[in-house]
Amino acid sequence: MEGFVAIYIFMLAAFTGYEVISKVPTILHTPLMSGSNFVHGIVLVGAMVALGHATTPAEQIIGFIAVLLGAGNAVGGYVVTERMLEMFKSSKESR
Repeated sequence: MEGFVAIYIFMLAAFTGYEVISKVPTILHTPLMSGSNFVHGIVLVGAMVALGHATTPAEQIIGFIAVLLGAGNAVGGYVVTERMLEMFKSSKESR
């Protein structure tokens, strides 16, 4: 029964996240990205804690994949935010 509850929570969170993000105006996507990057870090810490408590090989494999995906998500979020902020900087020409 515990697995079904976890799947239900995951599906509910995915649906809620999609609905919230889809309602955000385009002009607010940069602040939203930079503001949500800390959440990606928290997810990464949670994945590392879950991996640390894993006992079976299947749990360890899933935990390792979760850490890899969480790290990629956190790093990718910061890279995308940096690129988006670079677009708003004024270019100074050297004379």
